[in-house]
Amino acid sequence: MLGSARRMIRWGLRHGIIRKAVGKGLQTGDLNSRLMFDPVAVDNPFPHYEALRAKGRLIDGGIMFTATDHDICTSVLRSPDFGVVGGPSGRAPAAWRFAERLGGRAPLGPAEPPSMLSTDPPDHTRYRKLVTRAFSARAVAALRSRTEEIATELLDAMAAKGAAADLIDDYAALLPATVIAEMLGAPVGMRRQFLQWGAGGALSLDAGLTYPEFRQTEKDLEAFHAWMLRHFAELRHNPSDTVLSALVHAQADEGRLTEDELASIGMLLLAAGFETTVNLIGNGVNALLAHPDQLALLRAEPQRWPNAVDEILRFDSPVQRTGRIAHCETEIGGRRVAPGKPVLLLLGAANRDPAVFTDPQTFDVTRPNAGDHVAFSSGVHYCLGAGLAKMEGEVGLRALFDRFPELAQSGTPHRRPTRVLRGYDAMPVRLTPATIDA
Repeated sequence: MLGSARRMIRWGLRHGIIRKAVGKGLQTGDLNSRLMFDPVAVDNPFPHYEALRAKGRLIDGGIMFTATDHDICTSVLRSPDFGVVGGPSGRAPAAWRFAERLGGRAPLGPAEPPSMLSTDPPDHTRYRKLVTRAFSARAVAALRSRTEEIATELLDAMAAKGAAADLIDDYAALLPATVIAEMLGAPVGMRRQFLQWGAGGALSLDAGLTYPEFRQTEKDLEAFHAWMLRHFAELRHNPSDTVLSALVHAQADEGRLTEDELASIGMLLLAAGFETTVNLIGNGVNALLAHPDQLALLRAEPQRWPNAVDEILRFDSPVQRTGRIAHCETEIGGRRVAPGKPVLLLLGAANRDPAVFTDPQTFDVTRPNAGDHVAFSSGVHYCLGAGLAKMEGEVGLRALFDRFPELAQSGTPHRRPTRVLRGYDAMPVRLTPATIDA
């Protein structure tokens, strides 16, 4: 009973108040509110981004600024004057801090410190240094051949099912989940469980969740954390040549991580290791099937696949938004920003900024500056696994269309119910008899 009451307090502080404020915004037609709760806007946010862009490069909504401008987003992400989610807890009113204490400790997750997503330097720098080498260009290149093997195995399994399959469940989700599990040293047989827990973690990044959604995210994160602690205990007795084992022994030998820091890094690496790529592959298939001329060009000139992946990331970004808060009085886009003022950065809008990308609403795999997108953020929080995600996207998409050149959607794909992350959780496809192995 006490646990449920504390969870309700945590929900109220993190989501209930926001839901009430956004509900009022919906009544007045506020565009930010529509992007959060209007199903039509969530499914297709791009017209709403353009409506916001028409209001200016940086919009002051009172509580926060909103940026759709590519240069402003990049500047904020790279500026030491801004930090991630929230601000120093000491700035909160006493009543708020008291309510936080009543709510008790939240489960470890991507939206809570000590997650790398939710900490600034110097802690963020310390965490990142421990795992950077595992995601280096050399390490990613060494994984390519194994990624190709996994893609082939999954495509074989899809072919064996018959003429119909679900692209997300059978392929887009399993490919990166298998790669990251093998890479980190997690049991590959648990990959579907990791995907389920990861879905809870992904939803926890959104603001304004309903109470049932919030309760489910906490339960998923609690289960994920409990498993990670058990896995670490096993690695202490039976070390291996894996990333997770190296983290465990760095903690034991050098004392560089607390138990919470260790668990948070492990959970984030495992879940973030597949989240972006699942969305990248699903969004890419949808875009290419909707633009058969672009797919035909890639078949004729396969050397364009790396650039095509960047164009997919720009055109339909797996991460649509992020936030920063001013650490001190500063200025962006000619506007004064007071300490503690949040800035909502609409990455999906920045990636369609006409000041940077010619004809930005057009999907063009030959776009010369497609790689200028901010789909992986920028600055100190630039995505650690960006190189891995791009390699997996290139391998996964190319292998799919090489194997099934007549691939077609056989039903309406279903978008994930998330707003920070954009992708699909179901995409029924038809594998024509001509492309299925006898």
